Formats: sequence, C-alpha cells, structure tokens
Amino acid sequence: MKTKDPRKYYDEFSTMYEDERAKPYHVFLDESEIDAARPYCQGGHVLEVGCGTGLVLERLEQISGKVTGIDLSHGMVAKAGQRGLAVAQASATDLPFADDTFDCAVSFKVLAHIPPIHETLAECARVVRPGGHLVLEFYNKHSMRHMVKLLKPAQKVATSTTDDQVYTRYDSLAEIRNYLPAGVRIVKSVGIRCLAPTYHFYNAPVVGRVTVGLEKAIQRTPLSRIGGFLVVIAQVEG
Repeated sequence: MKTKDPRKYYDEFSTMYEDERAKPYHVFLDESEIDAARPYCQGGHVLEVGCGTGLVLERLEQISGKVTGIDLSHGMVAKAGQRGLAVAQASATDLPFADDTFDCAVSFKVLAHIPPIHETLAECARVVRPGGHLVLEFYNKHSMRHMVKLLKPAQKVATSTTDDQVYTRYDSLAEIRNYLPAGVRIVKSVGIRCLAPTYHFYNAPVVGRVTVGLEKAIQRTPLSRIGGFLVVIAQVEG
C-alpha cells in the first residue's frame, strides 16, 4: 500500500479530528501527556511541534503562560488559530524560529509519523535554550499496542484514508536515544497505555474507570516502559 502524502492526509483528518476527542480514551491520553510535560513547561515559553487543532496546546498555555504551535497541515493550523493560539504552518524538519527561542519543546502523537526523525529532533533541540527540555512522545515497539497493530486489519482513520496508508514507526527506548542529537540526554521516560489491548476498554462505562485508574498507577512504576506511547523527557545541555 502506497503511503499517502502527509499534508493531504492531515488536512483531510482535520475535518474530523475532534469528533472522538471528548471520549474517555482520548481524555486519558491528553491528560497523561500534559502531566508528563507539566514540570518542564511551567512559567516558560513552550513550542508544540505538531499541534493539531490546538487541544493540548490550549491547556499547556494555562501552565506555561506563553505557547507557540506549528503543524504541517493548513487545516489543523486554521482550527488551532480559531482558539486564539499563536500557531504557524511549518514543517518539523525546518522550524521557523531562531536558536534558543524556547524553554521547552513538546511533541505528542506526531513523531512516529515523521520519517526524517534525526533531522526533526535536531531542529527541536536547536530552538530550545541550553538547560531546557524536550518532551517527546514515540510509539513503543515493546508494547501490547504494537502487537495488536501488527495483527489487526487496516482501519479507516479519515474519510478516504486507512491507517496502512499513513507512515508509522514504532521505536525502542534504545533507538530513541540514538535519534537524539549530541548534547541532548534523556532524563526520564513515562509509558502511557500499558494494559488495555484496544481503546474500547477506556470508553466502557465501568471498565473504563478501572482501566484508567490502573494505568495511572502503572505510570509511576518501571512497568510504564511497556506503554504503547513512550514519552521521553530529554534535556538540552549547555
């Protein structure tokens, strides 16, 4: 199956991106990502790489006070702009900012879909000041979510796109460490979605509450390394 042009896919996806975002599964993901980023964003200028329609960026603004977002998709940027957020259409491999502009750069649900990952992370590090942090989410190769992905048939993710048409990469922590440019070191990692094989568990009325409670407890233990989403916190050294 030929990979679809990412700009066209995300423009298409922008029209339906928020349709499911209020459901418990996505609320859990967003809250977990924000909790992972919170200590590194407070009081600083934060960049979100791949901000989508601005749902997470809007909440980060409440924590940091000053945020900027970029996204490849015009459709996504237009919706984020309607929220009154400072956003621009740009590529993660060519960020339109000077060196050392931000205190923290975050990226969620995006990096797994960018083939030139070394260039992307080098750009993220370039625009963050020495001593600042990168909060980066990858799809975890050593997870139940990855195993399910390998076994299940293709599913529709937008009006005319199935998930096998979208470039997606699953990484190990060791591979992620090798993607980082010189002078950037991992200080912490947090796994999200460690237990449930599918998102349906989270959306079920009773089972969902139990699942979320267990997941949040596991996030505070070494078992979080098996999370389907692996959030890596890295520091840019001086």
